[in-house]
Amino acid sequence: MKPVRAALFAPGSRERVMAKALESGADAVIFDLEDSVPVAAKAEARAMVAQAIDRVAVQATHSGPAIFVRVNSAATGLLQDDLAAIVRPGLDAVFLPKVETVSEVRNTASAIEGLESARGVKSGSVEIIPMIESALGVLRCFDLIEASPRVASSCIGVARDGDLQTDLGCGWSIEGTELLYARSKVLLDTRAAGKMYPLDGVFSDLSDEEGLVKDTRLSARLGYVGRTVIHPRQIAPVRQAYAVPEADVAYYRQVVTEFEAVEKTGAAAAITVNGKLVDYAMYQRAKRVLELAKLDR
Repeated sequence: MKPVRAALFAPGSRERVMAKALESGADAVIFDLEDSVPVAAKAEARAMVAQAIDRVAVQATHSGPAIFVRVNSAATGLLQDDLAAIVRPGLDAVFLPKVETVSEVRNTASAIEGLESARGVKSGSVEIIPMIESALGVLRCFDLIEASPRVASSCIGVARDGDLQTDLGCGWSIEGTELLYARSKVLLDTRAAGKMYPLDGVFSDLSDEEGLVKDTRLSARLGYVGRTVIHPRQIAPVRQAYAVPEADVAYYRQVVTEFEAVEKTGAAAAITVNGKLVDYAMYQRAKRVLELAKLDR
C-alpha cells in the first residue's frame, strides 16, 4: 500500500458525491456501503459503487486516487454480497469494518481470491484494510494484520462518540488523552507487522477546522502519516498538518549529505550535524523522513 495523507469517504448511494470525491484531490477515495447507506438502499448502492469502480478502471491514470470500498461487517450477513459486487478491476482495497477475529480476515481474503480468479483480476491485487473499532479489535490488532498477506494496513476508528469510544466507555477530548493508548497500540502493531502506513480515523466535527488540525498534528507526532476524512474541505488542512516541516526537510537533507560524504571516506560511523550526533540509525531516520516529505510536493 502506498502512503495516504487523506482518504475521503463518499456514500455509495450518492452517485454525484462519489463523482465529486474522485475529483477532490484526496489520495484515496473510500466508497462506503456501510454506515452512510440505509439498509433499504444497500443493493442499489452496491450497483452504483460497482459502476463507479468500472468508470475509474476505464479512465485510470497514475495520478488518480486509490479506490477503496468500505463493506459491511461479517456480522451483518451483507459482506458476501458486497464483495461479489465490488471485486473487479479498478478496486485497490476493501475496508473491513469492526474486525475482531482472524477468521473474519481470512474468510474475506478467501472470498476475494475466488472473485479475483473468476473475474480476471490479478491475484492478490485487492488488499484488505481492517478497521479497528472495538476494544477486542485493539487487543488483537497484530494478529488481525498478520492473518493474511492481503492485509496492507489498518485504520483505527477514533471518531467522537464512535464505536471504539463507546466500546471503551471512555471520554473524548481534543488533547486525545482518552484514546492515546489505543491509537499508539494500533500504530505499533501495524508497524510491527511490517505495514508502514496505518491510517488514523475521522475527525467528525466539520465546523472545527482548528480542532481537526490540532488532532492531526497529534496523529502525526504519534507516527501516523494519514487519516480518513468525511468532507473535501478537510483534505487541505489534513495534508498541511501531516506535512513534514520545511526546517526538518532542510536538516535531514543536510544529515544525508554530510553522513554519506563521510561514509564514502570510511573515516567514521558517526558524525555531528549542527551539534547533534548522527550515526547509522539517525541516517536511516533522515532518509525515511525525506521519502515521506515527497508526499507533500
